[in-house]
Amino acid sequence: MSKRVLVVLSEYGYWGEELVGPVAELDRAGYETTFATPTGARPQALPPSLDPNYVDPPLGRSVTTPAMARRADELDRSPRLENPLSLAELIPLRPYFSAVNHLRLLEEYHRKLEEATADLVDGFDALVIVGGSGPIVDLANNERLHELVLAFVAADKPILAECYGVAVLAFARDWELRRSILWGKHVTGHPKEYDYQDGTGFVGVDFNMGPPPYPLEYILRDATGPDGGFHGNVGKETSVVVDYPFITARSTPDSVPAGRKLVEVLEQDLRRYGW
Repeated sequence: MSKRVLVVLSEYGYWGEELVGPVAELDRAGYETTFATPTGARPQALPPSLDPNYVDPPLGRSVTTPAMARRADELDRSPRLENPLSLAELIPLRPYFSAVNHLRLLEEYHRKLEEATADLVDGFDALVIVGGSGPIVDLANNERLHELVLAFVAADKPILAECYGVAVLAFARDWELRRSILWGKHVTGHPKEYDYQDGTGFVGVDFNMGPPPYPLEYILRDATGPDGGFHGNVGKETSVVVDYPFITARSTPDSVPAGRKLVEVLEQDLRRYGW
């Protein structure tokens, strides 16, 4: 039986290559991919990620080749992204503590959560969280996605996160312990040197946030703790880190090698790479 991978995308814009990279490697391995978004809306690529003439301000050059722009555009327009799963429909949301009859609602929440996450974890061999600026809006602090991540970790199944999608891993925490699941782990992600000073944009929203609302590098340094570490690998062309069950990718050019490493994790039991 071929392996199945659940790929989660933002509804506010994903970076084209950061979807194409892992999906192409999963396709090559013969895996089945299923897509999901926070509310089941069709995801869309960020326009700059489809433009080979767009110059990335911090890097001072284009990060999208004409061939990759074409592949990203084809996937973005393809029927593969139609009718994604809805995390809102699949996974319950924890009730407010101010809710009437809170105890009964909390018991019901835990019952539904266990059923929902068990079904998803049983149905997929790995989880992928695609990067871009969109995850800042609807993935980073998405409690439903946090619960899904925690369930994959509990089941000892791998999770690949890219770029600002790595923030999901930093914020996914056990409700009681409140400690990041990255504590003691080694990761990469968008370093401070790669952050925009201005121009962080989203799909469907006419709004320039300016710089990202939080420096991901600082959050990851804090989340990994004294026994883990953040590896920006600034000055190196690619940065992918495997510290099982996590595969993390820094940015756009790391998407293809990150997809390859996920396949190696699933096929060859790779447990450590990149530091």
